[in-house]
Amino acid sequence: MKNIGIVINILENYFKEYKTPTVRATSKDNNPFKTLISCLLSLRTQDKNTEKASKSLFAVADTPEKILRLRQKKLEELIYSSGYYKNKAKTIKHVSEVILKKYDGKVPSTEQELLSIKGIGRKTANIVLAFAYNKPALPIDTHCHRIPNRLGWVKTKTPEQTEFELKKILPEKYWMEFNTLFIKFGKNICLPISPYCSKCPISFYCKKIGVEKSR
Repeated sequence: MKNIGIVINILENYFKEYKTPTVRATSKDNNPFKTLISCLLSLRTQDKNTEKASKSLFAVADTPEKILRLRQKKLEELIYSSGYYKNKAKTIKHVSEVILKKYDGKVPSTEQELLSIKGIGRKTANIVLAFAYNKPALPIDTHCHRIPNRLGWVKTKTPEQTEFELKKILPEKYWMEFNTLFIKFGKNICLPISPYCSKCPISFYCKKIGVEKSR
């Protein structure tokens, strides 16, 4: 698709000054474990909650060893703001244990190894690969799934399908920034319901598939 590069460039310029999502911002610490845990905290919650929970947790425990030393109830209290905190606490404990015992405390850097750990799905694995290890990976969340379908780039039913279809048409040079860029776009302009098409910088290139009402 000839307009993909144009669309990406327009969005990069438009959202240049917008706040970077917490999980991506965490990766700047060059700590794969913090990137992984922030991603687990981000599941099914708003970014402001992820940020609050991440800061709260990492101020106390930012390694697998420290996580495992925390009592379950204390861990739940620290990540309460992220929602689903009981399940997330169990997952974080389990993931930390596997990383410590099986991988000597170092977060794995391959897709196969990451996906072998219960609690780590494709999006989380790809975020770790892309943001923590600078490997070619394409993390797909709800925004990254919804918007390419709306644009008419793909026709898919699940984020996993979107990942594989996008890899066929999206040049690899865009993979690293795609997730961050489309999260910003999806939260501020291309909303799930009633998107701001009137002020969308790429409206000209959008087929608006599935859009019944816009502003």
